[in-house]
Amino acid sequence: ALATTPLLLGPLPSFAEAPAPGNTPPLSAADIAAIEAAMGKKGAYVEAQATHSTPLPRNDLKVTIKGEPVPISFGFGGWVAIKHTLDGKSAMLMSDTVLLQEEVNPLMSAALAQGLEIGAVHNHFFYEEPRIFYMHIHGMGAPAELARKFAAALKDSKLLPANQPKPSGGTPAAQVGNNATPAPGPPTGKELFDIPALDKVVQYQGTVNGPTYKYTVGRADLQSVMMGTEMTAAIGLNSWAAFAGKQADAHVAGDIAMLEHEVNPVIKALRAHQLEVVAVHNHMLFDQPRMMFLHYYGRGPAAQLAAGFRAALDQLGKGKTGMKMKH
Repeated sequence: ALATTPLLLGPLPSFAEAPAPGNTPPLSAADIAAIEAAMGKKGAYVEAQATHSTPLPRNDLKVTIKGEPVPISFGFGGWVAIKHTLDGKSAMLMSDTVLLQEEVNPLMSAALAQGLEIGAVHNHFFYEEPRIFYMHIHGMGAPAELARKFAAALKDSKLLPANQPKPSGGTPAAQVGNNATPAPGPPTGKELFDIPALDKVVQYQGTVNGPTYKYTVGRADLQSVMMGTEMTAAIGLNSWAAFAGKQADAHVAGDIAMLEHEVNPVIKALRAHQLEVVAVHNHMLFDQPRMMFLHYYGRGPAAQLAAGFRAALDQLGKGKTGMKMKH
């Protein structure tokens, strides 16, 4: 859905509809097959951004915020993404890993032992139980080699897909009679939220993920390069808002990707809409221009929370000297 007013921050309803990322060479079919074999899980290849991404949800956890259960898809799903550098001579791995406090340093040591590096360790939430931290791991090399190193680092971690609990399936209809009516599943974000109303406020389309509804918005107004690699929405340079609960009484959590001069205008916009700022930090190292990330949380009617997210987006892309603009 196109923004209804002209914005330098171009509309990016989903990763798949993002603009072409300059001249990043694509990953080959062999690269993608090797990545998926190493991870033991199929991922998604976003051709427009030449990026392969594997979701790493912590389905082994049960998380509450202020004592109320929230779904893992609300913000407790990590990921790992791989793409080539702009010159095609190497590739980058970037990840966001969801960890219990006691898991942070063991994974850090395992990643370092594989020749990978740590870009950040921080919180994304307040009030959550158990306490969750997020660690960004990155590395440079050949795509298949990076995937093997990352999987080896995760070998003893719940993050590795093979170490996650198997999905529980229902009783096959054949076992209860061919005339059995399948039991209805739990409501999804499509039933829980007034999606057209939220899309009208945010001026983007989101994605239903189980009981949540999530917007992901890239920074089409600028080019960010880290270690020779163009950072785009599919490799973590994005702002997002995830809604859980229901339309009249929702939780929102998210992240805003900002240039340094945008940090305080975004904070002011969020606070003016009664959203809580829970973290301001980096996710990447050596990125140009320097990007900062702000995590926020709110509770209330979903439309009001969406208006706060839209107000934060309105502070982005207004232009200031010192940034490399995309043409």
